[in-house]
Amino acid sequence: MQHLPTLRQLQFFEALCRSGSFSRAAELCFVSQSTLSSGIKELESILDGALVDRSAKGFALTAAGEEVQRRAEDLLADARDLVRAASTTRPLLDGPYRLGLIPTIGPFLLPDAMPRIEAAFESLKLYLREDLTVNLVDLLRTDQIDMAVLALPIDVEGLDCMVFGQDPFLFVCRDDHPLAKRKRLKTSELADEPLLLLEDGHCLRDHAISACRLTKRADSGSFAATSLFTLVQMVRSGLGVTLLPKLAVTHGLADDLTVIPVVDPGESAPSRDLGLVWRRSSRRAEEAKALLPLLEEAIR
Repeated sequence: MQHLPTLRQLQFFEALCRSGSFSRAAELCFVSQSTLSSGIKELESILDGALVDRSAKGFALTAAGEEVQRRAEDLLADARDLVRAASTTRPLLDGPYRLGLIPTIGPFLLPDAMPRIEAAFESLKLYLREDLTVNLVDLLRTDQIDMAVLALPIDVEGLDCMVFGQDPFLFVCRDDHPLAKRKRLKTSELADEPLLLLEDGHCLRDHAISACRLTKRADSGSFAATSLFTLVQMVRSGLGVTLLPKLAVTHGLADDLTVIPVVDPGESAPSRDLGLVWRRSSRRAEEAKALLPLLEEAIR
């Protein structure tokens, strides 16, 4: 009979990949470094190939190691889902829960959403993680967070999502800007504006460009912000104009600036979808259904 890797060996390897260090991985697994190292060598023996390049300075995976890392993450996440699914008597959203949010949603959604969530689930202990979309997706895939509030669309294998609202983009400028007196704007009128956006890595940047049918040339690329708060300050300073999600504007981010809707005749306003995203699991789907109406209320 063929020998198969144990979940413990896969946990050792996952911890090593996550930490990049044998000593730190051993700490994460609450074992000695020699125990962890032996477990990974046993895993390599079963798989008949080196997973870690021990001749490299620092930490490096072999090509086989990179493939095993991806598959090990999926297997371990499935095992954790199995444990959760077996706990049929445990109520939904009870005890510790890890929720990720992107920085262009979290600060504006949480003030209205948290009181509703806390009132509905009194025993829930919500731990929040704010990060970029790409990092939160990795945390979902490796089961380091339970669910995430993201801007959609995203297309990632193995993840499910539910939309709880739309968030239109609004044109924001100073009161002395030539377009400041307009009631509404067309997307074509934004093409030549000195548009300030978040730096690469923030999904809001790509969503705004796509929704408003802009090109990269519309972005005044030498100026980019790491947060919406910095972006608004740059507009106040006269460096250009920007597009902000309505969720941020509603919560006072641009109170001292001019805000104009962007609408093309006969079409819906350019917007992003707000949604809950989780690693595919029936238990997680039920949790999302329980949270969805609370989040819908929070953005009305």
